[in-house]
Amino acid sequence: MTPRQIIQTIIDEHNAGRRVALCVVVATRGSTPQSPGAMACVDEGANVHGTLGGGCVEASVRRMAHQQLSANTGSVATFQLDADFGFDDGMICGGEMDVAICPIRPTDNIKPFETAVASLETGDATIPIRVLQSEKNTEYRVPIEATPKLFIAGAGHISRVLANVALPIGFEVHVIDDRSDYANDHRFPPPIHTHVGDIADILKAQRLDGAYVVIVTRGHNHDEAALDAVISSPAAYLGMIGSRRKINVIFDDLRHAGASEDTLARVHAPIGLDIGAVTTDEIAISIAAELVKVRRVAHAKPIEGPFPTAGVTS
Repeated sequence: MTPRQIIQTIIDEHNAGRRVALCVVVATRGSTPQSPGAMACVDEGANVHGTLGGGCVEASVRRMAHQQLSANTGSVATFQLDADFGFDDGMICGGEMDVAICPIRPTDNIKPFETAVASLETGDATIPIRVLQSEKNTEYRVPIEATPKLFIAGAGHISRVLANVALPIGFEVHVIDDRSDYANDHRFPPPIHTHVGDIADILKAQRLDGAYVVIVTRGHNHDEAALDAVISSPAAYLGMIGSRRKINVIFDDLRHAGASEDTLARVHAPIGLDIGAVTTDEIAISIAAELVKVRRVAHAKPIEGPFPTAGVTS
């Protein structure tokens, strides 16, 4: 479940007149199963939406959050991840996690969360988490990443698997092909978006700021045209499938057309993490893994705070 989906769940619960608690990892020390920014929420039925990592921590946070649903203020709980904490399950990470638990009641102001969701339509956002920590009113500011767009050039077998893998890991997926019998809602059902037409022309028409572009068309010429269309774009990721010989040929063509070495160095080719992938499914998974790796490095924004506040209000 993405942070955006968790925030939307909080808004929905609030608007339905139900209490909910937002739980966010705000600091870590040493080895931990999650980094600052990981979040979940706990509803009145004690259901957890999202994850904070280790099962023992999550169970404790769930219990504490449910107990605090009626509280006027939130709190910060510190968890020592060792064998003593995990009891028979054994948490042996050895680090510490600080988790802010912020109860939100139907009478509380939900506007900051609604504003954050609206902001995510065009870019990243920040939500305030206000709690009582060390007997002081405190605020943390948690960055939320906008849903990144993934444009897959080519609607073949790898594209079909990759599109379905990319959805649950938080990408808005667009598939482009010049063949309507490949790029269609039957092969790529909504919420995947399909675009039929000249691949290069469609790519040129897109706003690619911070987008991810995967080139897996049916042939050398289409791959080269697609890469030429996006090589100078502000995309966060450019990747192209192919053998090293094919890649060298395409790169030479682009050099002759004026592409610089720095520009070509942006392209992930051969595409995907080197996991020895052979089958279509394995190749698609290796590409998805590389997308996640690039995304996490690019969006490793720290949580800001704690800052003193005059009062604790949602």
